[in-house]
Amino acid sequence: MKRAWLVFRSAALWVLSGLHFFIVVPVLVFLGIFLDPRKHDWLQRGLCRRIAFLSGAQVEVRRSPGFDPHRTSFFMSNHVNLFDPFMLYCAVPQFVRGWELESHFKIPAYGWLMKRFGNVPVPDVRRPSDLKRMWRLTQDAVDGGTSLIIFPEAKRTRDGHVDQFQDGGFRVAQQLGIPIVPVSLVGSFQHHRTGHWMLWPAKVTVYLHDTIETKGLRKEDVPSLRERAHEIIAAPVEEALRQSADFEGGNVEVLPKGNNL
Repeated sequence: MKRAWLVFRSAALWVLSGLHFFIVVPVLVFLGIFLDPRKHDWLQRGLCRRIAFLSGAQVEVRRSPGFDPHRTSFFMSNHVNLFDPFMLYCAVPQFVRGWELESHFKIPAYGWLMKRFGNVPVPDVRRPSDLKRMWRLTQDAVDGGTSLIIFPEAKRTRDGHVDQFQDGGFRVAQQLGIPIVPVSLVGSFQHHRTGHWMLWPAKVTVYLHDTIETKGLRKEDVPSLRERAHEIIAAPVEEALRQSADFEGGNVEVLPKGNNL
């Protein structure tokens, strides 16, 4: 009976989410033609909060003491499912956009939104001219005070674990002197898994870790910067997976809750 209820719940949430998305997004795109997106950023955040709510997820944000909310930064996050950009947009307390595969701009509604609001296209085919354009648009965004979300795995996890990171975003951060904020999405894998359609009731916790300075770093420092960010991001994700496995096996220890800032 519980399984049947969860299947019905998932189907209903997908229908409600789809109706909401395809009704609201064209309105925001239309507004974006005439208004600076910063002037209706609150509407975009409202969209993302409703997407999270209608997917059945509860979003919690935890900020480390060393996180600087005022600095334009690269927010480097693990990537789990299609809801990740919306969860992050709920959590990042800045005007933020993201690196987005150029092919995604062709997706109806979603692609229109990404293009109209100034996300930076990442070329599917890495020709020198396309990469130069990506770097230029990235620099323009940062110079204009826009932070960027980057998924350094460049793919979604299939097992919940944080995969190896690619160098690209870290090389750009080092050469442009842009600070990095490691971000951990914890609970997303329990909420929705890529390749499956079920939406499970879950709390998604977004950890905004200490801001990492990149000014003064050399090209040779990029691998250690990448590994440092990977270690920080993966730690709470792996801990949550371990606790989930212990719980399913009947061996769970209740830990004290941290501050919800």
